[in-house]
Amino acid sequence: MATRRTFIATTVAAITGISSLSSFASRSKKSKPMLTHHVFFWLKDPASIADRDKLIKGLKTLKKIESIKQIYIGVPADTEKREVVDTSYSVSELMFFDDAAGQKIYQDHPIHKKFVEDCSMLWEKVIVYDTLNI
Repeated sequence: MATRRTFIATTVAAITGISSLSSFASRSKKSKPMLTHHVFFWLKDPASIADRDKLIKGLKTLKKIESIKQIYIGVPADTEKREVVDTSYSVSELMFFDDAAGQKIYQDHPIHKKFVEDCSMLWEKVIVYDTLNI
């Protein structure tokens, strides 16, 4: 009797697992490509908290752009110092778009252009990494 119950429980679990995997796979195939836009800013005066805060305030205005699905704004974390970790930047932003068309809307948007106009005098260097989800 216990063997039969074990067999039934195992079979139900396997079928449920296969069903879940199948559902996940079909959702993944239907998903649009996602584009991430990661920007790192080096301030002209990295010791200036006022400049850092002004840049962060400017970055927060970008949240109003409708094609941005998610945005994260941050400063270097005080994590373990390792050769592969770069904490030389002052502020970063990480944005998620449905696709390259959404990122293009962001680039051309008046809010983005105003941000660049208002804040570009604060930074000496900017590096951008754009990636597509695979």
